[in-house]
Amino acid sequence: MMNEVKILGTGCSNCKKLHDLVVGLQLEQGWPGNVEEVRDIPAIMSYGIMRTPALVVNERVVVEGRVPRKSELSEILLSSLER
Repeated sequence: MMNEVKILGTGCSNCKKLHDLVVGLQLEQGWPGNVEEVRDIPAIMSYGIMRTPALVVNERVVVEGRVPRKSELSEILLSSLER
């Protein structure tokens, strides 16, 4: 299965940092999937989040309103992704 990972945010520095961390982990760990940045406010609001950045894996919000440490993000992704 192809995983879909979305970074929800308006392009702020934390949104970019989360995106870079996710892409870096994807390269390191070799999991299949697409990483997409969603900047459209109505699209972001459709996920019911109140704070950005947010991370959505396979249409499930797994992080909201913060940039987790790399080790925590790795654990979140490994438990949320389908291999």
